[in-house]
Amino acid sequence: MTGFDIARSLESPAILVALGLIAAGLLYVLVQEVRKIPAKLFVLMATAFVDMVGVLMVIPLLPFYVKQLGGEGFDVYGFHVGVGLISGLIVSAFTVAQLMSAPMWGRFSDRFGRRPALLIALGASAMAYLIFGFATSLFLLFLSRVVQGAGGGTVGVIQAYVADTVEPHQRARALGWLSAATNLGVALGPVLGSFAVRVGEQDIWPGPGTLRLGAAAPGLAAAVICLLNMVFAAKYLKESKQMHASHAAPPMRSARSALWRVISHSGEPSARLIWTYSIAIGAFQGITAVLALFLNAQFQVNEKTIGFFFMYIGAISVFARVLLLGRAVDWLGEPRLSRIGITLLALGVGTMPLAGSLPLLALSVAMIPLGTAFTFPCVTALLTRVISPSEQGLYMGLQQTFGGVARIVAPLFYGWAFDTLGIRVPFFFSAVFVFATIFLGLGLDRFARPRSAAAAKAESTASAVTELKAVE
Repeated sequence: MTGFDIARSLESPAILVALGLIAAGLLYVLVQEVRKIPAKLFVLMATAFVDMVGVLMVIPLLPFYVKQLGGEGFDVYGFHVGVGLISGLIVSAFTVAQLMSAPMWGRFSDRFGRRPALLIALGASAMAYLIFGFATSLFLLFLSRVVQGAGGGTVGVIQAYVADTVEPHQRARALGWLSAATNLGVALGPVLGSFAVRVGEQDIWPGPGTLRLGAAAPGLAAAVICLLNMVFAAKYLKESKQMHASHAAPPMRSARSALWRVISHSGEPSARLIWTYSIAIGAFQGITAVLALFLNAQFQVNEKTIGFFFMYIGAISVFARVLLLGRAVDWLGEPRLSRIGITLLALGVGTMPLAGSLPLLALSVAMIPLGTAFTFPCVTALLTRVISPSEQGLYMGLQQTFGGVARIVAPLFYGWAFDTLGIRVPFFFSAVFVFATIFLGLGLDRFARPRSAAAAKAESTASAVTELKAVE
């Protein structure tokens, strides 16, 4: 089947019906869980869900806007900057701004509360979406990602809110619900973004004149959703900070010494797990930066149909985390399941360029969310086992720091490879890098312990958070 046939198939009635059934299944899974959710968490889940819908309305479209505004790229001092590298730069801008502003927003949240920090982050997102919608240059696209990243993001604040308001023995279930809600937003947001593209092409003026929103439609729609979410959170979300009391022991070593130990003692279990996490999340982020460009070049997927791919990925992620992860951890244990996840992720990204038909492409794409759902939760869980309880906060922060650096570097490298080495090459690089991490996990089976499904869901949320930051 040719690329044109695949693109045309995505708009066929059969595919649309199948996607409708997937959406119905997602809603059914969420409705089953909604009945169990405490009222104090329902508002937070609704806020997280709507926020993720807005994020995913615009992110899958970003590479297409880069291509429209950047053309074939530009030359800087004799060096050609292609559309892939430009896309990588813009994707990395969010992570750079987020890492630089994270300490400030952490202190702000501790001093003034979770609710104000969340409202500011939502306001920054709305502003970023408006800049995105009316961007007439690559600089404005870049600025939109910097504004959203510097605004603090919402995921970390939402995590802190759960920790503040839920008793320790209930956090596993609460974080599992939150993970399902955010992944549902990942599944539905891209479809709404593609729908907004279609609306932008229509004349919405009722009289004899014409009014078309054009390329601004997705950004405007996401901004409106974000502002409505902000009003909803301001009215119904209660402050949680006064309920929080920290009993954690101070770290036994400084962050600088722990950072150097990960680098200088890479053979230790904790260092191996952090490197595994960072390499894998970097590969995931790098592929996200060029995925839409690849699908467009290889299969003629465009702004109207790219949402179907992200909905498909998000749906599988929801089902995997809600229905499979807990049982799989109980059955196989974290070390073995992480190796299965790494293998699935490597196979997914490595075979995608080789797919010649829609069913084969669907199979390759399906292995990616399955791989991430099995890899990141298990790696995070194992890291908490191999370090002292008094240093868990320190090493969780180190994991996010290394992962953040990988999310900056990887899109740049894969964007350059896309431009200069061929549109398939980034996927082969990613597959090799991901699969190589399987050797870092050898010998860690002794740290596995029996787990409950609820606890596995809790740990899945920590990894889901990083994946969503990567998508952003």
